Amino acid sequence: MNKQPLLFRLLTGLLLVNLAGCQPKVVTPITSLINKVWKANTVKEADLLVFTLGAANNIKPGYTNFRLDLSKPDTVRLKDVDGRLTVGTWTVSTDNKRLILDNLNPKPTNTGGRVEYYILSEPDGASLQLERTAESRKTGNTIDQYALIPE
Repeated sequence: MNKQPLLFRLLTGLLLVNLAGCQPKVVTPITSLINKVWKANTVKEADLLVFTLGAANNIKPGYTNFRLDLSKPDTVRLKDVDGRLTVGTWTVSTDNKRLILDNLNPKPTNTGGRVEYYILSEPDGASLQLERTAESRKTGNTIDQYALIPE
């Protein structure tokens, strides 16, 4: 009796049992942690700190009025550094790595009505760390980072 086919079948069987036991990791949506109104705690344009909440010497004091309202499912209200309000829809990517604002009206310049942010750290409900995925015309074509806290 040839032992090689038996050994091959045994190894193949073990491999199949192992693979059958592997399940993809389920990613829990973070929407319940971020569905609130957020305000700026600190803002960096490129690598320059331009705003710190409560500071008297902010380079861009307009961020005092920055609001990212995610309190309603699928509806976003964004008041940016210039005070302009845009309204649209919001979703989080399936891997919880990006916050996507879509169908924004009025459309921010050169966005086609869509603004995306990388979620830099796992939200805990007390803070939200975001970075624009594309340059912002409002800030001189910089990639901006936002450390947000609930209003």
